[in-house]
This record gives sequence, structure tokens and C-alpha cells, in this order.
Amino acid sequence: MESSPSIPSHIKAWVYFEYGNTEEILILESNIPIPDTKEDQVLIKVVAAALNPIDYKRALGSFKSIDSPLPTVPGYDVAGVVVRVGSQVKKFKVGDEVYGDINQDPLNNPKTIGSLAEYTAVEEKVLAHKPSNLNFIEAAALPLAIITAYQGLERVEFSAGKSILVLGGAGGVGSLVIQVAKHVFKASKVAATASTAKLDLLRDLGADLAIDYTKENVAELEEKFDVVYDTVGHSEIEGALKAVKESGKVVTIAAYGNPEAIFLRRISDGSVLEKLHPYLESGKVKPLLDPKSPFLFSQTVEAFAHLKTNRAIGKRQKISKDRELEVFAENLKAYEQRLPYKP
Repeated sequence: MESSPSIPSHIKAWVYFEYGNTEEILILESNIPIPDTKEDQVLIKVVAAALNPIDYKRALGSFKSIDSPLPTVPGYDVAGVVVRVGSQVKKFKVGDEVYGDINQDPLNNPKTIGSLAEYTAVEEKVLAHKPSNLNFIEAAALPLAIITAYQGLERVEFSAGKSILVLGGAGGVGSLVIQVAKHVFKASKVAATASTAKLDLLRDLGADLAIDYTKENVAELEEKFDVVYDTVGHSEIEGALKAVKESGKVVTIAAYGNPEAIFLRRISDGSVLEKLHPYLESGKVKPLLDPKSPFLFSQTVEAFAHLKTNRAIGKRQKISKDRELEVFAENLKAYEQRLPYKP
């Protein structure tokens, strides 16, 4: 097993010992045993992590019957540097900059030590090399959301020449559905919904038609679409079903149980990130960061509170807490001059 020197035996991590609201149960512990690295895993020194709604839903116990045992260090999205490589790993070496959604199955027995830690052990198959034009914060914003966006479009067999309506186009997944549909799948037309203040953002992302959901009901649109991608949930699913063509399809990530819509359960897959690598490196597809980000590692509880307001744009980030990475938050350019990482 290849590894860097000076890997600690214990690490700092945000952890909860019981289910509840993240703002009440999360504790910053400084003596967590570093996770073992299995043969098919790499150990990552975490530089940046992103929060997703599944993090606080998991903390509430929403799927505790199939969750991993407590205590739990939350966090799905990660970007960082490989410091140890399992014997079966072929794609990565020590010093590589990587990113990914660390839980292949988001609900069934996810990792007990997630990305809100100084180090995390992750299977090779869910990771990809970080695009060279993205910093760690930008990269951490992508995996869960962009894999969800891509797999949803793939699931409904979206292809060049088709039109799409994205419900919730300013969110983490929705903002990437717009870009992936337009630039990767070559959509003929991309429409998306958002509030009044975010319409220009939709256009900047590439939407051909920006719809103000506070003023227009998608169910009453004269134009119908080949695909409707719902990222909002039950309050919008009926409108989605009326906005799609008779031969079209509705895919949803937020409204489970409607027989007329395809519910997508994302599976983390590093090969999707590798497939999208050229579009990310060319800048055709970009992460959308919330204006309040990045949050420091010490501000993780505040980051969760902001996520729960449902007013956040794109993704919410925080970064690892040690001396070098605190500098990263304060002066990104100065930090990037220190790369590549030297173990």
C-alpha cells in the first residue's frame, strides 16, 4: 500500500451521536480515529466539501433503518488530495487531486466517516481526477449534483434535438441540468423556472427561456416539452406532468411515488465525472457557487443553517480547517500558487 509520510492516527471531524437537527447535534471532535483504507480505496486529505439536503435529512433519521450505525461524520461531496492508495487501486497515485461523491449508494449504509473530516477513505470507482481549471472548492460543488443531472437525462433517453423544462433551475442540480442538457446532450431548447431575482442567472447558465414561477404556472404554458426535469418536489409535479408532451417523460429527484413520473435514485459513479471532464475543463459546464460560500470548516453548522433556508443558490461549501487551508479561504490565489500538493 502506497502512502505519504506523516499521516495522523486521529483527525478532526464533525460528528453526531444521535439523530436530530444538524444545528443541535453536530459536534466538532478532534480525536476521531482515521478511517482504514481498504484495498479498493484511497485515503483523501480533504480540502473542500459541499453540503447537500441529503446530509441533514440523514441526520434527522429519514432513512435510519438502512443507515450505517451512529456515530456519523456526514458529508457526501469531497475534493482533495490522495495520500494513501490501496493495493487494488489502478487509477490514482499519491499526490493526485481528486473529487467525487463518496457514497455509491446514497441511502443504504453510507460511510460513517464522510467528507466533513480532515481525511476520508473512498472507493476508487466513485472518484475522478479533478479538472485542472477548477479549484478544490469549485470541484467539491459538483459530484452529487452533476451525476444526478446526467443520470436523470440519461434515464429519460434525452438526446440532441429534444426540448427540456427544468423546474428549479437555480439550484445545485437544476443549474447543472441546464448546462448538461444544452452542452452535453445538445438540447434544441432549454427552459427553466426560478424566482424573479434569479431569471438572469438562468439565462447566464444557458436557458433559452427563463420562467418566473411566482408569475407563471408551468401547467398553463402553451408550449410543451419533450422532457420535464423536476428538482423541486410534490408542489410542482402536477404542473410538470401538464407541461410535458404526450410522448414525453417527466423525471423527478424530489417527488417519490407518482406513477406518471420517473423517480431517479442517483448512484455515485466516477466514470460519469470522467465522461464530463472535457466539458468542465473547457468551461462549457461550470459549478454554481452560492454567494455566501465558502464557509470555513469551523462554520459547518452555519453552512447547514443556510442550506436549510432554501434560499441558497447552487451549492454551499466549506473547507478543511488547518493552517494552509484557512489561508485558502482567505486568499484563494495565494493558496493555488502552492499547488501541486506536496505530502
